[in-house]
Amino acid sequence: MSNQKKKIAIIDGNEAAAHIAYLTNEVAAIYPITPSSNMGEWADEWAAQGRKNLWGAVPRVVEMQSEAGAAGAVHGALQSGALTTTFTASQGLLLMIPNMYKIAGELTSTVFHVSARSLAASALSIFGDHQDVMACRQIGWAMLASNSVQEVMDMALIAQAATLKARVPFLHFFDGFRTSHEISKIEMISNEVIRQMISDQLVADHRARALNPEKPFIRGTAQNPDVYFQGREAVNKFYEACAEIVASTMTEFGKLTGRNYKPFDYVGAPDADRVIVLMGSGAETALETITDLNAKGEKLGAVIVRLYRPFAAKYFFDVLPKSVRAIAVLDRTKEPGSDGEPLYKDVLAALAQGIAAGDFPAMPKVIGGRYGLSSKEFTPAMVKAVFTELAKDQPKNGFTVGITDDVTHTSLDIDSTYVIRHPGVTNAMFFGLGADGTVGANKNSIKIIGEETDFYAQGYFVYDSKKSGSRTTSHLRFGPNPIHSPYLIQKASFVACHQYEFLLQTDILRYASTGAVFLLNSPFKPDEVWDKLPKKVQAKIIEKKIKFYNIDGYDVAQRTGMGTRVNTIMQTCFFAISGVLPKDDAIAKIKESIKKTYGRKGDEIVRKNFLAVDETLANLHEIPYTAVTSTIEMPPVVPPESPEFVQEVIAPIMVGDGDALPVSKMPVDGTFPSATTRWERRNVALNVPIWESEECIQCGTCSFVCPHACIRCNEYDKDLLAKAPASFKHAPVRNKPDKAYTLQVYVEDCTGCGVCVASCPKKLKDDPTRKAINLGPKLPIKEQEQANIKFFETLPLIDRSKLNLTMVKDAQFCLPLFEFSGACAGCGETPYLGLLSKLFGDRALVANATGCSSIYGGNLPTTPWAQDRDGRGPAWANSLFEDTAEFGLGFRVTCDQQAAYARQLVQELRDDLGAEFADAICQADQKDEAGIAAQRERVAELKKKLAGNAKPAALNLLAVADFLIQRSVWIVGGDGWAYDIGYGGLDHVLATGANVNILVLDTEVYSNTGGQASKSTPTGAVAKFAAGGKASAKKDLAMMAMSYENVYVARVAFGANTPQTIKAFKEAEAHDGPSIIIAYSHCIAHGLRDMRDGLEQQKLAVNSGHWILCRRNPALAAEGKNPLQLDSRAPSVPLADYIYNETRYKMLQKSDPETAAQLLEAAQANVNKRWAQYAKMADLPPPADAKA
Repeated sequence: MSNQKKKIAIIDGNEAAAHIAYLTNEVAAIYPITPSSNMGEWADEWAAQGRKNLWGAVPRVVEMQSEAGAAGAVHGALQSGALTTTFTASQGLLLMIPNMYKIAGELTSTVFHVSARSLAASALSIFGDHQDVMACRQIGWAMLASNSVQEVMDMALIAQAATLKARVPFLHFFDGFRTSHEISKIEMISNEVIRQMISDQLVADHRARALNPEKPFIRGTAQNPDVYFQGREAVNKFYEACAEIVASTMTEFGKLTGRNYKPFDYVGAPDADRVIVLMGSGAETALETITDLNAKGEKLGAVIVRLYRPFAAKYFFDVLPKSVRAIAVLDRTKEPGSDGEPLYKDVLAALAQGIAAGDFPAMPKVIGGRYGLSSKEFTPAMVKAVFTELAKDQPKNGFTVGITDDVTHTSLDIDSTYVIRHPGVTNAMFFGLGADGTVGANKNSIKIIGEETDFYAQGYFVYDSKKSGSRTTSHLRFGPNPIHSPYLIQKASFVACHQYEFLLQTDILRYASTGAVFLLNSPFKPDEVWDKLPKKVQAKIIEKKIKFYNIDGYDVAQRTGMGTRVNTIMQTCFFAISGVLPKDDAIAKIKESIKKTYGRKGDEIVRKNFLAVDETLANLHEIPYTAVTSTIEMPPVVPPESPEFVQEVIAPIMVGDGDALPVSKMPVDGTFPSATTRWERRNVALNVPIWESEECIQCGTCSFVCPHACIRCNEYDKDLLAKAPASFKHAPVRNKPDKAYTLQVYVEDCTGCGVCVASCPKKLKDDPTRKAINLGPKLPIKEQEQANIKFFETLPLIDRSKLNLTMVKDAQFCLPLFEFSGACAGCGETPYLGLLSKLFGDRALVANATGCSSIYGGNLPTTPWAQDRDGRGPAWANSLFEDTAEFGLGFRVTCDQQAAYARQLVQELRDDLGAEFADAICQADQKDEAGIAAQRERVAELKKKLAGNAKPAALNLLAVADFLIQRSVWIVGGDGWAYDIGYGGLDHVLATGANVNILVLDTEVYSNTGGQASKSTPTGAVAKFAAGGKASAKKDLAMMAMSYENVYVARVAFGANTPQTIKAFKEAEAHDGPSIIIAYSHCIAHGLRDMRDGLEQQKLAVNSGHWILCRRNPALAAEGKNPLQLDSRAPSVPLADYIYNETRYKMLQKSDPETAAQLLEAAQANVNKRWAQYAKMADLPPPADAKA
């Protein structure tokens, strides 16, 4: 064992894997996918910093356009002699499989690091299980599993050393999120140990096998039936030797570090009668549970699988107790149609062969079961349930644990009272709002405690895939001994609620143990907060003897210049009252951390944070209580008028009780009702828009830009106001004395972003800081607005056929059919979807690429694609990330095919239907709203005429009659899809000439996976995977699409020119052929000072020439006109005025000003060049030189 002093670090599993991979490789080809992206981000960041690998070189990190591309690049780099790696998960891993077969077939040493994740089946899930890695078990790769953050680092090195020895490629995997994102205190492996593990001679051997023109050979031939079979069998000896190589490498590692592993490890009683077999983080839970139960007299054990492939039965039998009489094999995957999951079948086969060979005395009872899909909790109570089942004479095979299966009855009963208690361990839970800084502050707290004390620390963070704006729950454990608890805290000694509204939405204090400390961030004073608690919350505080503290964190944040971020404030509260560290020591450590974290951003930021710490201590109060005094009842999760499915399925998910839903409640094929966000009412905003009716000019701009469709406008007969609530606001309509106008704000769905205020053109004369709409406190008006909204929704809507939908002033009256999404506050994408839904939603089919728009558009519990008052609305579906254009083309092909078939059937039934009617329905003009409405009436009449008609043609026509109504097919996705992984499909769909509409929501980064660079990312921008600033120019997707003369192309930015945006949507949809709209979408990943500044930033993007507004309409070419129209003028401001309002550019200016200046110069030159090119194409006169 090395005598070097141990180096301790507080890191997560992804960083642990990346650390070893970076040191032991020369090339990494990467592509982002949750939850593995962070590994590539670390590698890219370290390379940008010039950090060197084990051989003193800076690895080359290259981002590819897809995981398939990354695998191809890895394959090529390996064949050329570089030590090469990549990081991936889920669908990304599946895209790599073809190349992985090749890499294995060519006996090439490499390690792929996989944060194992669910696969998209009836639904997508970004969370962890083993479905993806199990799809690789047949491809010829060794598979090594890690159970904890420490093991991730250890196994990463063992895999790297073993692959060089074995010439078998290794897939090193660990549980996505549960291990990849768990922060833990671990012992780092020194470079000295790594050097001893990695043989320079084996590295040289790897390089010697590379393609080399100096010593040429051929690899990758095509073979025929005469020799292919033999060639496949030629690799056998390498796989036969692999397990022994891994075992000896583990032994070598143990001697160097003191941490000992085997291909199969065993924990538990040496004479156990019941044993479970499993791998991954669940093994940690099993270890903890077995230790507890054996201390109470049981004889239990677990075989922990580390080397899954090759499956070496010898090492399995070396550790399996001969006393075992019953085995349960646990798989974290599902294979429908199989008679058992993979690990179960491997164990069965090993036992059968081993007993036949005399390696094991007798066949025990063996059952298999599934657990933990999509990071489903796996607790000690569930481990205990498996052992309880094993004790039965006839235990259930094919069981599930952790769910209630009331359909096929596979589930095991669980003793929910069984909880393992750890004396001396602090269990703390924090409920925050995505992007409020809670998670970041807690990560910082773990580092302070883990690095500054002898305590072990563990942090795990629960958030749904919406992230920003959703409820987050942080689970922190601190204690004197190593922590083996990879499951959520069940009873907490400290509970913090960072948003008062959460108390009205879910039972937070159910997690609090007796005598716990409860910290609340609320807008109330110390002497009033007790009475503002719901009655049930008060009762629970009294029942559990909880110490209750309150702070108005947002008030402190405002007064100290922190804006709306309460992270520093709430972290200070935690250390002040939790007792984890002495208070004064903790505060000193927080300030040290602030200086370290924010020092490079300037002294003023540090000063504000210091002030926030001091003000926190002065405004944190313990609240005394004696009795229940509140009259506030917890409101129903959803209104009683909500649909049954919403009440029985969606409501439990909303309050965090989705784990308890039985199988029978789930749709069998993943089909969920639309229009469910209207029942959620998230109540995340403190301040909401308040309409000044007498000042409003009724332009409708605020309703257009609202990211969450929370502002609705209507014009109606003023006589209807007789039934309005007293607080219902309205205004007269100019030149329409019998009409009234109302702008209604849905305050409980608003996120308080303030984009509406920024967009309002009307300033008050007596106070120019105020406008016709302003932000104000929500709580005082919430109840009255509930009544106002109820009345507002009874008002009749304006007939769409009487509106000019090319004008904002008229479009404001269209009902949005995309509402209240889970997008970030101030989102720059959603207004485009809102516009799409207003103009075409009642007949739209939407194919949505995986990404931000699919997550806020289709993530449970509720979905924002809505329905109009007649029950019509967008029909939405998501396939994958890479195939969305093709998926949407399938929609169009079907619509055209079925419409043609319907017209054929109408003609066959011409005598039954009437010749005039048949001609009218087949030749209907559906170019405008009136025409579509008329066709709907004809189709309704058609269905009446067909009722009772028993002819086969009539039955078939009924099934396809709705296709006679013109459908609008939209293919929607972000720039990561359109510019990168899906570009090949997008290009092909444009080339087909099919009548589809493509909407690219261009944020210029991979927003959903955390802000990685795409080919849309501009020159000079810093993004993940472009930590040193992107050197290449932004891909001009519009120009590329224009190479097809029949494609309608538009580039829009609603914040810069709203009428042009509307016109583009209308023209694109009217074009009988392919259309593509590329939409500038400001994003939280850009690092704006405030998201409400997004509109002004869009204007600067246009005025600087970075974003050229244009429309290329083939219809104009048919008229003999130039089809390209430029809707923005020549650049009028320097590019610097635009880009340096955003952190993504300013970061490079601060970290590397010389490179930033060079890239700015190149970017400005490119802007000038592109403008000249577009102007020439549009036949504009040469522009004046852009300002440099």
